[in-house]
Amino acid sequence: MARRALILIEDTRTNGPVFVQAARRLGLHPITLSADPAQHDYLAAESIETIRVDTDSLDALIRECSQLRAAYDIAGITSAREEVYATVGKLCRYFDLPGPDSASIERCCDKFTQRQLLAAAGAPIPAYRLVANAMEVESSAAEIGLPVILKPAVGTGSSGVRLCRTVDELVEHTTYLLGGKYIWRSSPRMLVEEFAQGPHYTAHIMGNEIIGIEASDFGPPPHFVAREGIFPAPLTDDEHERIADVSLSCLRALGLGWGPTNIQLRWTKRGPVVIEVNPRLAAGPRLIQLAYGVDLATEHIKLVIGEEWDLRKRHSHTAAWRCLLPDRDGILDWIDGDSRAAAVPGVAEVKLDVKPKTPIVRKGEVRDSLGYVIAVSTSPPRAETILQRAVDLISWSITPFPTTGGEEQPVALNSPHVIEAPAPLD
Repeated sequence: MARRALILIEDTRTNGPVFVQAARRLGLHPITLSADPAQHDYLAAESIETIRVDTDSLDALIRECSQLRAAYDIAGITSAREEVYATVGKLCRYFDLPGPDSASIERCCDKFTQRQLLAAAGAPIPAYRLVANAMEVESSAAEIGLPVILKPAVGTGSSGVRLCRTVDELVEHTTYLLGGKYIWRSSPRMLVEEFAQGPHYTAHIMGNEIIGIEASDFGPPPHFVAREGIFPAPLTDDEHERIADVSLSCLRALGLGWGPTNIQLRWTKRGPVVIEVNPRLAAGPRLIQLAYGVDLATEHIKLVIGEEWDLRKRHSHTAAWRCLLPDRDGILDWIDGDSRAAAVPGVAEVKLDVKPKTPIVRKGEVRDSLGYVIAVSTSPPRAETILQRAVDLISWSITPFPTTGGEEQPVALNSPHVIEAPAPLD
């Protein structure tokens, strides 16, 4: 009898390993198809069967999966990466497997089309304009009024997203996006959007069910790099209901409702405003597992292979997280304290994503993070106290890149404070 396999198309740094582990727990053999397997360092470490293939080509993926069917019983095909999720839907349809609707995914991943559909359905969204050149950027910003958000119409991980508070900042970011430094996956199309101000929330959804709502915050502007968050968010019943109602209306407007979705919102003076709908698991389903005992990666894979999922909560705790964000570019001399942080009672996970001697070049996106810490407890204040205690034990040193003024000296950091330790702790 052929071995049951789960095909994973590409992955993400956070959720890729989670999908692999969940597949194995379900008795499946994970196989990753990737255009560049070397970029996923955990694949070799976990001895994951990996095949190099052009994941932008549906025909190439169909040929590879057809060949794999000669040796395996392909139970399902999925991905943790939004950029290829529409292709996953097409593959599932070709091989008669459960999967997302590719047309709905494609509409959702184009932020302009998403905005149009949400506006037509009456969903609360920021004012927006689609632009393609510097003149349109400037005139649209003038119509909406500064400050505005300028971002690519297609993209993930906050890449290319910036708050522009002045005309000079607007010109600077427009030049960056259109001047050859930003890498476009398609023809350059941008959105100028009203800056919706207020606390940030993410609704985590499976199918048509709201699993929970997370509160989060970002690093310093003008970028939107995730810094910290807590799940579930401390909301009143009325606030929770309003966010849930708006989120479910987004699913209907966009034709979603199969598998995972995460919806980002801001609570503004007019209530919840939809910032973005993402047809995938948010980074870090571990939070929900710690807080509620629901393993969304496993339940998602059950859906993918045609089994019944179980979204019942096993308990009710609070999980809090913090990303380790550098405050400068340079060479990472050392980073230390992760083992001590992991030993703090209540700390569920500590992960460092970089190694010493790595060049640190901040781009104002999710990959700027050096790692993260997650803590869990029975109450929000206790979880946040545990988290802070653990983060305070982690420190690092970054030597700024040399400047014309002479050789820079290393600076040791403990996010977000500067400390004076010039060498790693024992």
